[in-house]
Amino acid sequence: MLPMLRKFTVVAGAAEGPTRLNAFDNALLRAGIGNVNLVRISSILPAHAVEEPILKVEPGSLVPTAYGTIIAEDRGALIAAAVAVGIGAPDEYGVIMEFSGHCSEREAAETVERMAAEAFRARGRTLERVIVKAAEHRVETIGCAFAAVALWD
Repeated sequence: MLPMLRKFTVVAGAAEGPTRLNAFDNALLRAGIGNVNLVRISSILPAHAVEEPILKVEPGSLVPTAYGTIIAEDRGALIAAAVAVGIGAPDEYGVIMEFSGHCSEREAAETVERMAAEAFRARGRTLERVIVKAAEHRVETIGCAFAAVALWD
């Protein structure tokens, strides 16, 4: 079993790029998470995890990350990505919800907030707080919106 990670950072960013991969990379850089290797995870926040505003790990580190992302090439399209961290009792685990789509930042944020509430309802738990971060982008050539929760120690 891997060690339990006790810190998390919530980020979001959006950017253009000359290719789909460059747009994604530039959005990661804007979000402040562009110099690490993302290891995509599902959506449970460990109990006792503490939010940190800035990800403080060495470049090249493997970072477990729950994220939503969208890349589009339709000039003028509005795209957005959002994440929500649902938190209940201090000694219990939380949930992370991700969303991306052709919508505004506000719509994406509202969607993940509802998803977090539903995840708590499905588990029969009380949701006490939700942390939401979102980014939107109006596509010029190739654009990407990205939002994530990184777990680290």
